[in-house]
Amino acid sequence: MDRKGLTRLIEEAFSLYQLGYELVDVEFLREQGRRILRVTIDKPDGVQLSDCEKVNKVLGGYLDEKDPIESSYSLEVSSPGVERPLKKSTDFERFRGREARVHTYTAIKGSKKLEGVIQGLREEELLLQVKGEEVAVPLDKISKAHLVFRFEN
Repeated sequence: MDRKGLTRLIEEAFSLYQLGYELVDVEFLREQGRRILRVTIDKPDGVQLSDCEKVNKVLGGYLDEKDPIESSYSLEVSSPGVERPLKKSTDFERFRGREARVHTYTAIKGSKKLEGVIQGLREEELLLQVKGEEVAVPLDKISKAHLVFRFEN
């Protein structure tokens, strides 16, 4: 099953069991010779280890029942961390005012990597304040984006 199919199946489980978490990301990858299905979740007040355990148990049972993956794999459920990935347009609205690093498929203002403060969305563009200048980044040109965490002294 491809990533989109897995994502739909996982969304179905979240809805069916009313888990109350936001599905941030689904990755199916190979690490050190093992196949891993990594599911990243979030909730407004943050994700604790007990949240990951709960979702892992419910989702693991659901996936065992549906059996969408032919080979063996490990299921990992995790929080998005402090440098949370920004996957959906609603993420950019939700984290308005926060600093983000955005990678693009094509150069914008001479670079494929921009770092700045999220100003929100305008039509199909992300607005970023980069070094005092507002930069419009077409959403379809974003290859990946995530929040930036800075340690304070």
